[in-house]
Amino acid sequence: MSGLVLKLAPRERVLINGAVIENGDRRSRLSIITPNANILRLRDAIHPEDVKTPVKRVCYIAQLILSGDADKEEARMQLIRGIEQLSQVFTDDDSRRQMAVATEAVVSDQFYQALKALRALQPREERLLASAQAATS
Repeated sequence: MSGLVLKLAPRERVLINGAVIENGDRRSRLSIITPNANILRLRDAIHPEDVKTPVKRVCYIAQLILSGDADKEEARMQLIRGIEQLSQVFTDDDSRRQMAVATEAVVSDQFYQALKALRALQPREERLLASAQAATS
């Protein structure tokens, strides 16, 4: 994650390599210069009870790696399998690009980038689930 710049709101919390950091009373910017640092904005974190859809499950696996709560090698295989399963549903070109970015990021140990790419699928998933629910109503 070389060259990552975090812009933090007042009192915003971020997890960096397993340590929770809280910003002060003013907006600030942090430059992360350590390569492969594991970073997760806590406002973006998915809570375990919210992991109810396929995309959120795959995102949550990436999040567990970033928080240090999962074995990287075991979780890597789960991520690859999860992305493969998602590719059976998300067949449009943009979704395919996001999944390709996520897969490349997982292979390169760039789990934040994988999470970011996978999150782009969440609005699409919500639309698909809403239309499926409407069709059964």
